[in-house]
Amino acid sequence: MLSSHFYHEIIRKTIVAFGTLFNGIEIRHTDRSGDIHSVVKVPISYGPQQKFLARLEQNRDLVDGPARAITLPRMSFEMIGMNYDASRKVSTMQTFKAVNKETNKLIKGFMPVPYNINFQLSILSKLNEDAIQILEQILPYFQPAFNLTIDLVSTIGEKRDMPITLESISMDDNYEADFLTRRALIYTLNFTCKTYMFGPVDQQTGLIKEVKADLYSDTSNIKTGSRQMRYSVTPVAVRDVTQDDTARTNQEIDTRHTEFSVNSATPFKRDDFIQIDGEVMRITKITGDRLHVLRGQFNTMIENHDLNVRISAINVQDTEQVVEGDDFGFSETREFFDSQGDVYSNSTNVDSGAREIG
Repeated sequence: MLSSHFYHEIIRKTIVAFGTLFNGIEIRHTDRSGDIHSVVKVPISYGPQQKFLARLEQNRDLVDGPARAITLPRMSFEMIGMNYDASRKVSTMQTFKAVNKETNKLIKGFMPVPYNINFQLSILSKLNEDAIQILEQILPYFQPAFNLTIDLVSTIGEKRDMPITLESISMDDNYEADFLTRRALIYTLNFTCKTYMFGPVDQQTGLIKEVKADLYSDTSNIKTGSRQMRYSVTPVAVRDVTQDDTARTNQEIDTRHTEFSVNSATPFKRDDFIQIDGEVMRITKITGDRLHVLRGQFNTMIENHDLNVRISAINVQDTEQVVEGDDFGFSETREFFDSQGDVYSNSTNVDSGAREIG
């Protein structure tokens, strides 16, 4: 079995969008003075032109009731084929990530597969003047392609421009019978639409929580060589979300202060981020109940703060609330390894002799 069920309606949406292009075409007839005396909206239906030619010959409608002739002019269109477009191929293992608009969760899927869909548009008319009126309302928009935006996968809002290229035009006059036979001029236009087929995109994935980069001075054999440093980065929230009341200020703080007193520094440690009012700070040192900080972190504005104002810790609980699309910062650490040639163990996932530097 290839996969569980999925259906994005891509082919259906492309067919509907193609037919909608020609919905508003009209025929206008004028009298000798040039005044318009009739306006006829040209109907369009999905189906092969042979179907409508057969109805012309039978001179009957498809519904029950008295016999009636099919009206001309009219248009019909149909999808006549599909083929894979190797010129637009991408890696079969390449993936993309997007946000599910219904669940607001991050999902992953494989890149779409390029396909060309072939359409045929038929213009059926009794008078050549009517046929070329229709034709001239179509041709100027295809040079030779017309871009049509289609929402291919609505759950992730995947909208793409689909080039629709006019490939060829042919004309046929099947008036070969007696004078009692109705004439039908047929202009046939062939189009190619370049679209994409998406596979299942319901595979849920999470945000990357940690990135590690190992640095080597000897790259001749990375598998057995020892690392000199490991650089690790983890995402952190840039604002307080949980509204926790971790501590209170014990003094007024102006825009010049880089250290201040708090009622209790016990909940904090070096490199923690805190938020006072709308300003985010980073703790660089703790001396008793005094915090030494870097002001205006994450592009927040340095402000004055009053006595006994709430201090909120930006901690792991806030970071867990970060979702796709939110602003977030980074916490970085560096691990340096000694020169004794410690080799990284894949089984234990640790090294001996490492010392961590924030």
